[in-house]
Amino acid sequence: MKLTIKYFASIREKLGMAQEIVDIDATQITIDGLRNRLMERGPNAAEALDIQRPVRVAVNHEMVANNFVVRQDSEIAFFPPVTGG
Repeated sequence: MKLTIKYFASIREKLGMAQEIVDIDATQITIDGLRNRLMERGPNAAEALDIQRPVRVAVNHEMVANNFVVRQDSEIAFFPPVTGG
């Protein structure tokens, strides 16, 4: 299944890319499952997408929980929580 993945803020900086298209060998996968697969790609990915790190996720422009099931041709966005002041 092909997915478009976008990275924002510190996650983008750590990974050195803003967007990529990945091909996952599954018909569906949860956000946690996707994060785990992406983290396996190396130490920068493991640090940027660590499950213990607060990371917000949107699928097709809607905020979702970590157990949300992603399907073919979805757009997934990973970004750290925004703080302001």
